[in-house]
Amino acid sequence: MKMLDIGEVSQTVGIPASTLRYYDEIGLISSVGKHGLRRQFAPDVLLQLALISMGKSAGFSLEDIAGMFGRDGRPDLPRHELHDRADDLDRQIRELTALRDTLRHVADCPAPSHMECPTFRRLVGVMGRRRSKKAKSRSKASAGLR
Repeated sequence: MKMLDIGEVSQTVGIPASTLRYYDEIGLISSVGKHGLRRQFAPDVLLQLALISMGKSAGFSLEDIAGMFGRDGRPDLPRHELHDRADDLDRQIRELTALRDTLRHVADCPAPSHMECPTFRRLVGVMGRRRSKKAKSRSKASAGLR
């Protein structure tokens, strides 16, 4: 099996070598040896790095991601956590879509003043109620932790 030099891995995945060394030091990936002073990696590190990148994009911490790999470095993905995070992303998408639609309406609204526009007032009211619900939910959650 051909080993990949840290420079090759860095160039292939677009991650700085310093980040690869850090991931290796914290056990997120594992080098299989050194060629001189340069770390060598098995080719499957590319899949691991792709999964790490996806996990980071999904909002998981490096600690969370580390828990998604078995001792052998192979993925051991917690399906329930992935479903929960996908649900969180769905909520964010809905909220961002509503915000985008509100911004587009505000930018294109023909009313002389936005405060005279019933659609604008309705959209701002909906966004305000969503924020209020979120704040109450967070308040209840933090009260339960005390």
